[in-house]
Amino acid sequence: MQGRLFFWAGLAFVLLALCVTAGVSLGAAAIPAETVWSILINKLAPGTVEPTWSAGRESIVWDVRFPRVILAGLVGAGLATVGAVLQSVTRNPLADPHLLGVSSGGALGAVIALLHTGLIFGLVTVPLFAFGGSLLATLAVVAVTRFTGAGADRLVLSGVAIAFVATSLGNLAIFFGDPRAAHTVVFWMLGGFGLAQWSQLIYPAIVLAACLVFLVVRAREINAMAMGDETAATLGVPVARFRAELFVVTALLTGVMVAFSGAIGFVGLLVPHFVRLTAGSDNIRVIPLSALAGAVILILADIVSRTIMAPEDMPIGVITGLAGGLAFILLLRRR
Repeated sequence: MQGRLFFWAGLAFVLLALCVTAGVSLGAAAIPAETVWSILINKLAPGTVEPTWSAGRESIVWDVRFPRVILAGLVGAGLATVGAVLQSVTRNPLADPHLLGVSSGGALGAVIALLHTGLIFGLVTVPLFAFGGSLLATLAVVAVTRFTGAGADRLVLSGVAIAFVATSLGNLAIFFGDPRAAHTVVFWMLGGFGLAQWSQLIYPAIVLAACLVFLVVRAREINAMAMGDETAATLGVPVARFRAELFVVTALLTGVMVAFSGAIGFVGLLVPHFVRLTAGSDNIRVIPLSALAGAVILILADIVSRTIMAPEDMPIGVITGLAGGLAFILLLRRR
């Protein structure tokens, strides 16, 4: 079983390296892969490679495409991780940050920060507001589920209701906001990585790393939660407290990713299912492999969004929605 984990992890890392290379190479102006890596090596260790490329190509590779590809990988890893955890802790195969309204809550918080409050806390304002919106949406889903007497099998219905409410409030915030900024915000809500900058990548990277470490360390307890509250309590898991901790962690991860990418659907729903089909259901394997697979999937989706209508960028939410819907139909047929 350990060898199986290493095999899939190694395969995922190879695919990730290939996708990063393709993501930086491909675009309106194609750049050879060897030039891409030569520029990277020269940036990390100046003077190592004799420059044979123009300053324009170097700027495209280093200042535009590398930050974009890295952000796509971070967001894909974060959303897939959240989906894997939510599906286990709620014991609902349809749970994901988009369907449960967590992404919509994060988008609402980000819109309020962008259009109404301004950057009152500096660069962390949008991530903070997005986290707050995601956390409030998560708490609202739990409250609605308890109020209606629905169980885990109907949790998604509560999430869909909260998603509609959060989306409506977000649209209202856009309506009352500055019309000159509304177009940019609407495009951002559809998802995209065109505004990625090196200086901002540190925030999603740190949050993803911290949350992944926490979740992998607590993976056995998450496995126990997936078997039911009574079983988890029998195994010594403080069910109520641990579920609250997981909701806070997933809200934080979703909010920060939404703040930098916009609302992107289906990644958190589908990737964990495909991982379980190949690597089993143990979250010690599912969580890290979902992160790697999510990064690969979203980098590929970003490549499509940049090339299908080059030089224009198609919102990545459109790509993930179309591909995710078709893949979900195939998954339903198989299962």
